[in-house]
Amino acid sequence: MATLPNPLPSLATSGLQLPPGTLVDTTNDGPWHEPLLWYADGPASPGTWAGLRVSGRTVGLLPVLIDGGMRDQWPEDWDLDPAGTSYPGDHDAEDVLSEFWESYAPDELDAADDEWPGLAPTPSADGPDAPDDLATEIANELTDPDGPMAGLRPALVPARRSADIPAAIGWSGPLNHENDVARLCAVLRSWEDRFGIRVVALGFDTLIVSVGRPPTTEAEARALAAEHFAFCPDNIAHNTPDTLGAYADQCVLGKESWSFWWD
Repeated sequence: MATLPNPLPSLATSGLQLPPGTLVDTTNDGPWHEPLLWYADGPASPGTWAGLRVSGRTVGLLPVLIDGGMRDQWPEDWDLDPAGTSYPGDHDAEDVLSEFWESYAPDELDAADDEWPGLAPTPSADGPDAPDDLATEIANELTDPDGPMAGLRPALVPARRSADIPAAIGWSGPLNHENDVARLCAVLRSWEDRFGIRVVALGFDTLIVSVGRPPTTEAEARALAAEHFAFCPDNIAHNTPDTLGAYADQCVLGKESWSFWWD
Protein backbone atom coordinates (compact mmCIF):
# COMPACT_ATOMS: atom_id res chain seq x y z
CA MET A 1 0.00 0.00 0.00
CA ALA A 2 1.25 3.49 -0.83
CA THR A 3 1.55 5.44 2.40
CA LEU A 4 3.29 8.44 3.82
CA PRO A 5 6.76 7.86 5.25
CA ASN A 6 6.10 6.01 8.48
CA PRO A 7 6.77 8.36 11.42
CA LEU A 8 6.04 5.80 14.12
CA PRO A 9 9.65 4.74 14.81
CA SER A 10 10.45 8.40 15.56
CA LEU A 11 7.70 8.99 18.11
CA ALA A 12 10.25 9.38 20.89
CA THR A 13 11.78 12.39 19.14
CA SER A 14 8.60 13.73 17.54
CA GLY A 15 7.74 16.10 20.37
CA LEU A 16 4.31 14.53 20.84
CA GLN A 17 3.21 14.25 24.45
CA LEU A 18 1.97 10.66 24.64
CA PRO A 19 1.13 8.36 27.54
CA PRO A 20 2.97 5.03 27.91
CA GLY A 21 2.10 2.82 24.98
CA THR A 22 3.05 0.07 22.57
CA LEU A 23 4.33 0.06 18.98
CA VAL A 24 2.74 -2.85 17.14
CA ASP A 25 4.52 -4.69 14.33
CA THR A 26 2.87 -8.07 14.89
CA THR A 27 1.18 -9.60 11.82
CA ASN A 28 -0.18 -12.99 10.90
CA ASP A 29 3.12 -13.59 9.04
CA GLY A 30 5.38 -12.52 11.90
CA PRO A 31 6.96 -9.13 12.66
CA TRP A 32 6.42 -6.39 10.06
CA HIS A 33 9.42 -4.36 8.92
CA GLU A 34 8.10 -1.20 10.62
CA PRO A 35 5.48 -0.42 13.26
CA LEU A 36 1.89 -0.42 12.02
CA LEU A 37 0.40 1.60 14.85
CA TRP A 38 0.99 2.95 18.32
CA TYR A 39 -1.62 2.52 21.03
CA ALA A 40 -1.72 3.51 24.69
CA ASP A 41 -1.36 1.04 27.52
CA GLY A 42 -4.32 2.62 29.32
CA PRO A 43 -7.80 3.83 28.44
CA ALA A 44 -8.68 7.03 26.65
CA SER A 45 -10.82 9.69 28.25
CA PRO A 46 -12.99 12.43 26.73
CA GLY A 47 -10.68 14.84 24.95
CA THR A 48 -7.94 12.29 24.24
CA TRP A 49 -9.00 11.64 20.64
CA ALA A 50 -9.24 15.35 19.84
CA GLY A 51 -5.80 16.00 21.31
CA LEU A 52 -4.23 13.24 19.24
CA ARG A 53 -5.99 14.50 16.09
CA VAL A 54 -4.44 17.93 16.48
CA SER A 55 -0.93 16.80 17.43
CA GLY A 56 -0.75 13.65 15.29
CA ARG A 57 -1.62 15.33 12.02
CA THR A 58 1.53 17.46 12.28
CA VAL A 59 3.62 14.32 11.78
CA GLY A 60 1.31 12.36 9.44
CA LEU A 61 -0.55 10.31 12.05
CA LEU A 62 -4.30 9.97 12.52
CA PRO A 63 -6.13 8.92 15.70
CA VAL A 64 -8.42 5.95 16.21
CA LEU A 65 -9.83 4.34 19.34
CA ILE A 66 -8.95 0.69 19.88
CA ASP A 67 -11.49 -1.72 21.39
CA GLY A 68 -10.21 -4.84 23.12
CA GLY A 69 -13.73 -6.25 23.35
CA MET A 70 -15.08 -8.81 25.76
CA ARG A 71 -12.20 -11.17 24.97
CA ASP A 72 -9.55 -8.52 25.72
CA GLN A 73 -8.04 -8.76 22.22
CA TRP A 74 -5.67 -5.91 21.45
CA PRO A 75 -3.86 -5.27 18.14
CA GLU A 76 -1.13 -7.86 18.77
CA ASP A 77 -3.92 -10.47 18.55
CA TRP A 78 -5.73 -9.07 15.51
CA ASP A 79 -4.04 -11.10 12.74
CA LEU A 80 -3.02 -7.93 10.93
CA ASP A 81 -2.17 -8.55 7.27
CA PRO A 82 -0.42 -5.55 5.68
CA ALA A 83 1.23 -7.81 3.10
CA GLY A 84 -2.20 -8.85 1.81
CA THR A 85 -3.59 -5.33 1.67
CA SER A 86 -3.70 -3.31 -1.54
CA TYR A 87 -4.23 0.45 -1.97
CA PRO A 88 -7.78 1.83 -1.46
CA GLY A 89 -7.40 4.23 -4.39
CA ASP A 90 -7.03 1.28 -6.77
CA HIS A 91 -10.67 0.23 -6.20
CA ASP A 92 -14.01 1.74 -7.17
CA ALA A 93 -16.56 1.92 -4.35
CA GLU A 94 -19.58 1.12 -6.48
CA ASP A 95 -17.85 -1.83 -8.14
CA VAL A 96 -17.01 -3.23 -4.70
CA LEU A 97 -20.51 -2.72 -3.31
CA SER A 98 -22.37 -4.04 -6.34
CA GLU A 99 -20.17 -7.16 -6.36
CA PHE A 100 -20.97 -7.85 -2.70
CA TRP A 101 -24.64 -7.10 -3.27
CA GLU A 102 -24.86 -9.63 -6.09
CA SER A 103 -23.15 -12.22 -3.90
CA TYR A 104 -25.32 -11.78 -0.79
CA ALA A 105 -28.63 -10.07 -1.55
CA PRO A 106 -30.38 -12.94 -3.40
CA ASP A 107 -29.92 -15.29 -0.43
CA GLU A 108 -30.25 -12.86 2.47
CA LEU A 109 -32.93 -10.35 1.39
CA ASP A 110 -36.51 -10.58 0.16
CA ALA A 111 -36.92 -11.01 -3.58
CA ALA A 112 -38.23 -7.44 -3.85
CA ASP A 113 -34.98 -6.12 -2.38
CA ASP A 114 -32.41 -8.07 -4.36
CA GLU A 115 -31.68 -5.66 -7.25
CA TRP A 116 -28.65 -3.41 -6.75
CA PRO A 117 -30.05 0.14 -6.50
CA GLY A 118 -26.81 2.01 -7.15
CA LEU A 119 -24.99 4.41 -4.85
CA ALA A 120 -27.04 6.51 -2.47
CA PRO A 121 -27.13 10.25 -3.20
CA THR A 122 -25.24 12.76 -1.11
CA PRO A 123 -27.69 14.06 1.53
CA SER A 124 -29.43 17.28 0.65
CA ALA A 125 -28.63 18.85 4.02
CA ASP A 126 -25.32 19.28 5.83
CA GLY A 127 -24.95 18.03 9.39
CA PRO A 128 -24.92 20.50 12.28
CA ASP A 129 -21.18 20.00 12.93
CA ALA A 130 -18.10 19.82 10.76
CA PRO A 131 -17.03 16.16 10.27
CA ASP A 132 -13.94 16.40 12.49
CA ASP A 133 -15.87 18.22 15.21
CA LEU A 134 -18.58 15.57 15.17
CA ALA A 135 -15.94 12.81 15.26
CA THR A 136 -14.59 14.45 18.40
CA GLU A 137 -18.06 14.42 19.97
CA ILE A 138 -18.56 10.74 19.12
CA ALA A 139 -15.09 9.87 20.45
CA ASN A 140 -15.87 11.72 23.69
CA GLU A 141 -19.13 9.79 24.08
CA LEU A 142 -17.39 6.46 23.45
CA THR A 143 -14.67 7.19 26.00
CA ASP A 144 -17.02 8.29 28.77
CA PRO A 145 -15.69 6.34 31.79
CA ASP A 146 -19.28 5.58 32.82
CA GLY A 147 -20.38 4.56 29.32
CA PRO A 148 -20.85 1.07 27.86
CA MET A 149 -17.55 1.20 25.91
CA ALA A 150 -15.31 2.49 28.69
CA GLY A 151 -11.79 1.08 28.29
CA LEU A 152 -11.19 2.06 24.66
CA ARG A 153 -7.54 2.96 24.14
CA PRO A 154 -6.20 5.78 21.96
CA ALA A 155 -4.05 4.88 18.96
CA LEU A 156 -2.15 6.62 16.17
CA VAL A 157 -1.86 5.27 12.61
CA PRO A 158 0.22 6.53 9.66
CA ALA A 159 -2.52 7.25 7.09
CA ARG A 160 -3.37 10.02 4.65
CA ARG A 161 -7.08 10.06 5.43
CA SER A 162 -9.35 8.59 8.05
CA ALA A 163 -10.96 6.16 5.61
CA ASP A 164 -7.57 4.52 5.00
CA ILE A 165 -6.86 3.67 8.65
CA PRO A 166 -7.97 -0.01 8.40
CA ALA A 167 -5.84 -0.55 5.27
CA ALA A 168 -2.84 1.24 6.76
CA ILE A 169 -2.58 -1.42 9.48
CA GLY A 170 -3.74 -4.38 7.38
CA TRP A 171 -6.82 -4.81 9.57
CA SER A 172 -8.47 -8.22 9.08
CA GLY A 173 -11.73 -7.65 10.96
CA PRO A 174 -13.93 -8.37 7.91
CA LEU A 175 -11.86 -11.43 6.93
CA ASN A 176 -14.87 -13.74 6.47
CA HIS A 177 -16.40 -11.15 4.14
CA GLU A 178 -13.38 -9.65 2.35
CA ASN A 179 -9.71 -10.64 2.53
CA ASP A 180 -8.38 -7.29 1.25
CA VAL A 181 -9.65 -4.55 3.56
CA ALA A 182 -8.49 -1.88 1.09
CA ARG A 183 -11.59 -2.68 -0.99
CA LEU A 184 -13.77 -1.77 1.97
CA CYS A 185 -11.64 1.32 2.56
CA ALA A 186 -12.55 2.41 -0.98
CA VAL A 187 -16.16 2.41 0.24
CA LEU A 188 -15.15 4.32 3.37
CA ARG A 189 -13.48 6.90 1.13
CA SER A 190 -16.71 7.29 -0.81
CA TRP A 191 -18.65 7.67 2.45
CA GLU A 192 -16.06 10.18 3.64
CA ASP A 193 -16.75 12.25 0.52
CA ARG A 194 -20.54 11.90 0.49
CA PHE A 195 -21.43 11.60 4.19
CA GLY A 196 -18.45 13.11 6.03
CA ILE A 197 -17.59 9.90 7.90
CA ARG A 198 -14.53 9.47 10.08
CA VAL A 199 -13.18 6.16 11.36
CA VAL A 200 -13.41 6.60 15.13
CA ALA A 201 -13.03 3.09 16.63
CA LEU A 202 -11.75 -0.35 15.61
CA GLY A 203 -12.00 -3.68 17.40
CA PHE A 204 -11.03 -7.20 16.43
CA ASP A 205 -14.03 -7.39 14.06
CA THR A 206 -15.91 -4.14 14.72
CA LEU A 207 -15.85 -0.66 13.23
CA ILE A 208 -17.49 2.59 14.34
CA VAL A 209 -17.59 5.71 12.19
CA SER A 210 -18.95 9.17 12.87
CA VAL A 211 -21.25 10.62 10.21
CA GLY A 212 -20.96 14.34 9.61
CA ARG A 213 -23.67 14.44 6.92
CA PRO A 214 -26.25 11.73 7.69
CA PRO A 215 -29.27 11.02 5.48
CA THR A 216 -32.24 13.20 6.36
CA THR A 217 -35.00 11.61 4.27
CA GLU A 218 -36.42 8.09 4.19
CA ALA A 219 -35.42 7.73 0.53
CA GLU A 220 -31.81 8.70 1.25
CA ALA A 221 -31.66 6.35 4.23
CA ARG A 222 -33.14 3.42 2.32
CA ALA A 223 -30.65 3.86 -0.51
CA LEU A 224 -27.77 3.97 1.96
CA ALA A 225 -29.06 0.93 3.85
CA ALA A 226 -28.40 -1.07 0.69
CA GLU A 227 -24.78 0.08 0.75
CA HIS A 228 -24.50 -0.87 4.43
CA PHE A 229 -25.80 -4.35 3.64
CA ALA A 230 -23.27 -4.84 0.84
CA PHE A 231 -20.47 -3.46 3.03
CA CYS A 232 -21.39 -5.61 6.05
CA PRO A 233 -24.19 -8.15 5.45
CA ASP A 234 -24.01 -9.32 9.08
CA ASN A 235 -25.39 -5.96 10.20
CA ILE A 236 -28.78 -7.00 8.77
CA ALA A 237 -28.66 -10.72 7.94
CA HIS A 238 -27.52 -11.74 11.44
CA ASN A 239 -28.89 -8.90 13.49
CA THR A 240 -31.96 -6.88 14.40
CA PRO A 241 -33.48 -5.05 12.57
CA ASP A 242 -33.28 -7.66 9.82
CA THR A 243 -34.87 -5.86 6.85
CA LEU A 244 -33.50 -2.99 4.79
CA GLY A 245 -36.48 -0.77 5.54
CA ALA A 246 -36.33 -1.24 9.30
CA TYR A 247 -32.55 -0.90 9.32
CA ALA A 248 -32.77 2.34 7.33
CA ASP A 249 -35.27 3.81 9.78
CA GLN A 250 -33.55 2.68 12.98
CA CYS A 251 -29.84 2.72 12.13
CA VAL A 252 -29.29 5.16 9.24
CA LEU A 253 -31.85 7.98 9.11
CA GLY A 254 -30.34 10.99 10.87
CA LYS A 255 -27.78 8.84 12.73
CA GLU A 256 -24.46 10.52 13.50
CA SER A 257 -22.57 7.26 13.99
CA TRP A 258 -22.67 3.87 12.28
CA SER A 259 -21.44 0.58 13.74
CA PHE A 260 -20.44 -2.54 11.83
CA TRP A 261 -19.69 -6.07 12.97
CA TRP A 262 -18.48 -9.02 10.88
CA ASP A 263 -19.10 -12.58 12.08
